[in-house]
Parts: sequence; structure tokens; C-alpha cells
Amino acid sequence: MRLFFALAAAVIAAAPLAAQELPAPLAAELDRARADCAGFEAGQFTLEDGAVSRVDLDGDGAPDWVLYSRFFSCSSAHSFYCGTGGCMAYFLVGETVTPILTKGWDVADLGPFRVLLTQIHGSECGGINLAPCVRAQVWDADSHSWRHTE
Repeated sequence: MRLFFALAAAVIAAAPLAAQELPAPLAAELDRARADCAGFEAGQFTLEDGAVSRVDLDGDGAPDWVLYSRFFSCSSAHSFYCGTGGCMAYFLVGETVTPILTKGWDVADLGPFRVLLTQIHGSECGGINLAPCVRAQVWDADSHSWRHTE
């Protein structure tokens, strides 16, 4: 009976992601991650809750896509997808995927702009790894790219 409930819970937990069909560019990143894991000592890949997000990144009111490798797991290498610089996040706006190495991300509204905030390695701000450092970016629909200061 416990096995039945465990299997049922696993199916229910997997259902939301299975129900969402990832856009092709993000599905390709996910396929690469699975293959990398399988290729390293026959690892088993797991996609944990939080790996896929739907959020308005560009301020147009429609949800965009984020695939965050912080929530990827490989049984044969626990630190396979992340390092001291963070984990790769893939931000998809329209047809453009932007990979960003980050320790965390969020979005905020600032006046008329939707701002993508990413916590990045402290060396980007003149410090060391643990030094606080954040990059703020806004989506430029005309150039199909993120804009930020250096």
C-alpha cells in the first residue's frame, strides 16, 4: 500500500512539469543536462520543483520562461550543474534564450520597466565570491536583448 502511495505521489509531483511543454530551446538545454548526467558514470537525472518558472520577464504582461539548473540533480555528481559562481539559468523571452550564471534571480518593477535581478559572483563587483553583487537588466524588445550597465 505504501508503495502505491509513493508511486502515486511521484506521478502527481511530476505531472505539472510533464503537462508544461517546454519551448524547443529550453528542451534542448534540458536534454543536454540529462545526457551529461547519463554520460558521467551512468548518472540518473532528476528535475526538481523550481527548475521551470513562468514569469513576465519583459514587462509585456505575458509569462516568459526560465529554466534554472539549480534544481537539476545528477546521482553520480552532486555538484554537476552548479559551482562557486552559481548555477546556469536560461531566460527565454520570445525566441531569445539568455544563459546567465547566477546564485539566484528575481524580477522587480521599476517605473515603466520590468527588471531582471541576478545575484552574481562577487568578483564582478570587485570583491571575492561571497561579496554581495547583483546585476539589474531590462529587456529591450527592439534589439531582443538585455540591457545593463557594466
